[in-house]
Amino acid sequence: MISGAQLAHHSICGGVAALGFGVLFNIGPRLLPWCAVSGALALAIRTTGLQLGWSLEAASFAAALAVGGAVRVAEHRLGVSRNSLDVAGCIPMIPGGFAAKAILGLFALSASPAATPDQVLIQSVAGALRVMFTIGAMGTGLALPSLLLRVRRPL
Repeated sequence: MISGAQLAHHSICGGVAALGFGVLFNIGPRLLPWCAVSGALALAIRTTGLQLGWSLEAASFAAALAVGGAVRVAEHRLGVSRNSLDVAGCIPMIPGGFAAKAILGLFALSASPAATPDQVLIQSVAGALRVMFTIGAMGTGLALPSLLLRVRRPL
């Protein structure tokens, strides 16, 4: 089981990464701390889900759903487009390690004849699928609060 210190470490790292992405997305200085909060929330929930035995995709979905809901609720108070905080908070959850392994495996297949090309191809495709499913789960988690909490105006 993950300790409180490890969970705090993951949250702080997620917050710092989201803060950096907020700077890259030209989010105003007043809202940069909220980027860090959304990233910290996302990584805390994903880490907790992984420790509970959830798959990476399920834990990422739950984290994105929580971030999307929190940002949707707070968007009127903050006066910001929810998309910028949503995306900045969830980008640190993208599984870059799996993506790198998939790309490097495909490079290994194309560069020289591998000893076990079948295994390399299977591992590369599995890594790429894991990345795609995780990003799809995060996108769905971010979209659901907007769809479910939509304010309908009378005609």
